[in-house]
Amino acid sequence: TGPFPAVLDLCTVMSERRAALLANKGFVVLTLSVFQENLGNLKMLHLDPLEEAIIFLLQQPKKRQILPALMFDAKKVIPTQSGAVIGKYAMHDPLKEENRATLVPIEQANAHFLFVAPEDDLCWDSYTYMMEMMKRLQRLGKTNFESVCYPKAGHFLEPPYGPFCPSSLNMFLKKPVLWGGESRTHAAAEVDMWKKIQEFLKSHVSCNPVQTDAKLQIKSECE
Repeated sequence: TGPFPAVLDLCTVMSERRAALLANKGFVVLTLSVFQENLGNLKMLHLDPLEEAIIFLLQQPKKRQILPALMFDAKKVIPTQSGAVIGKYAMHDPLKEENRATLVPIEQANAHFLFVAPEDDLCWDSYTYMMEMMKRLQRLGKTNFESVCYPKAGHFLEPPYGPFCPSSLNMFLKKPVLWGGESRTHAAAEVDMWKKIQEFLKSHVSCNPVQTDAKLQIKSECE
């Protein structure tokens, strides 16, 4: 009968797999896709549609904001003998002045964050993006985050015990891409990550009815 702690699960491709597994652990989970429009026409990342979900879960409104999308240079995509490509080096540098508007203002958040970065991500530079977010928080003296890195793990870090996916069709490039990772190490990373996600949520998400200053807790997968 509850009450139960609530989690908003944002995903690139709509999937309720994580939600179902977390629900089995006693969480109420609402899954939403980050992208609300055709990916081929994506020019902006609209955060507005997520507000209703946050209010629904936590009964508190959030700041509205629209960020320009970080683009990529198709000429920097690296082809391989398999026919799949490496897209890691095609993304524009978000730290360059002309791209800084694409940065999510994470330093304004009061939530707790769990950053997860696979170091062999061949889709984009997850590790570098994670380190940059942590530096921005540290510059303001914030300690509201935890982080973990997984060497030899690829882009698709999912709940464990599913098949290892070294490559597949990319929605943006519309061609097969390499995701990176070594199968055994990647599988071990998923087991460890799933354990850490549950520990993180149990530590920071409360359903205590007398708690009046509940904050949204965020798990940020750099993938």
